[in-house]
Formats: sequence, C-alpha cells, structure tokens
Amino acid sequence: MASKLTTVRARSADDLKVKWKDYRHRMTEILNRLGAEFEPWSRYTNDPFLLLVGTVLSQNTNWRNTRTAYRRLTAKFRTPKQLANADVREIQKLIRPAGLYREKSKRLREISRAVLEKYGGDLRAVLRKPTNEARKELLSLSGVGYKTADVVLAFGAGRDVLPVDTHVFRIAKRLGFASPSDDHEQVRVKLERITPAGRRGQVHMFLIQLGRRYCRARNPLHEICSINSFCPIGIRYLKRVRSS
Repeated sequence: MASKLTTVRARSADDLKVKWKDYRHRMTEILNRLGAEFEPWSRYTNDPFLLLVGTVLSQNTNWRNTRTAYRRLTAKFRTPKQLANADVREIQKLIRPAGLYREKSKRLREISRAVLEKYGGDLRAVLRKPTNEARKELLSLSGVGYKTADVVLAFGAGRDVLPVDTHVFRIAKRLGFASPSDDHEQVRVKLERITPAGRRGQVHMFLIQLGRRYCRARNPLHEICSINSFCPIGIRYLKRVRSS
C-alpha cells in the first residue's frame, strides 16, 4: 500500500513539473508574440516619489485621465514636502480628471507626509532595501496596495517583480495560468514563477495592452487576438469557427 502511495505521489509531482514547464514555455511564446506587436512603455519620470503619485492617480481610471491629472498636479507640486503642505481642495481641483479625486487627494497628502516623516522626503531610502522589505514598507503607506507597490519596485527601482492590475489579473485566469478563485497575490506568485527572469515588467506592460486592445472584460475580440492560439478560450473559439 505504501509503495502504491509513493508511486502516486511521484506521478503527481512529475505531472506538476510537466505542467509548469508547459506554462513557462507558453508564457515565453506569448511574450515573444506580444513583443512583436506592442512596445514597452517609456518612463514618464525617474523620480520614484512621482512614480508613486502617478500610480495612485491611475487607480480605477484610464491612462488618458491619469496623464492629464498627473501633469496638472506636478506642474505645481513635485515633492513630498510640497504635497504634504498643500491644501487638499487645491489637490482635488488639480487631479479631478483622474476620478475619485476626494479620496485620492487625501491619500496623496497622507503618503507625502509619511514619506517626509519616515524617510526624510526621499523614497529611494525605501527602494534601496531588499525587495520583500521594500515592498512591506510601501504597503504600509496609506492607499498603497499590491499593484501600486509593485509598480514602484519594478519601474522605480528596477526590481524583477510583476505588478498585477485588473487586466493582468483577468488575462492570467483566461490563459489558465491561475485558477478562477485565486486572489491577487496567488496570481502574482504563479505568473512570476512561469515568467523568464528579467521579463516580469514586460508581462505587466504587454498584458495591459493586450487587455485594452483584444482581451477586454466584456466582448473580447477572440477572432483577431494575436495570442488566441496560446489561449484555451481562444483555441475553443477557433475550433467553433472552423467547425461551423
């Protein structure tokens, strides 16, 4: 009985190895395909604090609105000290295009005060720490969630982490890389496991562009999606089309 159980466990372990190997191969192919279609984003700032500001503004809105609000805000306030001492009503007026401006204005001022008090106004002090420690510090700031912290780590500190936003979260599950019940952190861990070293930031950028162009939350464009041959849903769609 014991030998049979050992055999079953060994087979299960082998099956898991094969599954993850297949996932890694498929992720590499997907990255290569998307890399031929999409361009990595250029940084809009080299200042990690302003990157954090922009990422907070981007919460629950699109890039066009984020960019407008960011430009209006940073034309007047560019440092933690300036934002910490700013009138919240003025911040609200400047960031109104980003939506949720009442909540975001308070959040930005609280973050600015925390960066000023805890780090002397220099967020780089946090980003010099080991990744897990820096992530924990960023998450302790008001209104900073997993995605926001990971964006700052990936694009402000060059860390090989994979920020998971709503597009990445949705697409990871549609591709079968994560289970329907997985939460944000489970999706991130699974995606990081199958992504080639040094390319996690690319996954974030490319899957967001994929989600905006093809893999929409509603009415995804399976027929013209550039990676439908790597997607279980896309493959089923193509089979139906061919058989009809």
